[in-house]
Amino acid sequence: MKAFRLDELEAERAANDGAYLQFLRERNMSAGLYALDAGELDTQQPHGQDEIYLVVSGRASITVGMETTQVGRGSVVYVPAGVAHKFHHVTEDLRVMVVFSPPRADPRAPGFP
Repeated sequence: MKAFRLDELEAERAANDGAYLQFLRERNMSAGLYALDAGELDTQQPHGQDEIYLVVSGRASITVGMETTQVGRGSVVYVPAGVAHKFHHVTEDLRVMVVFSPPRADPRAPGFP
């Protein structure tokens, strides 16, 4: 078993000066924590994996392909591989758990800033 605490993951992400921290990588999936502060621009590019976003805290809008919705704590969004998507109108600091399947080959690979 592997267990994680969001507050510890957030502290590690912040200490590494990055918007994204991959904290789990297994054969069929990987998971990370993505952060955007209020007003910040999301510069990520489409990924080569399916992904699920679980909003841990904050408020924003997200556009996936041609569809847009507002998200907040507890929102879950599925994004198919290769589809353009961006968070925008980030009104409260946003913290999002991201699950990729299959796993990202390299957490520094193009996609997340």
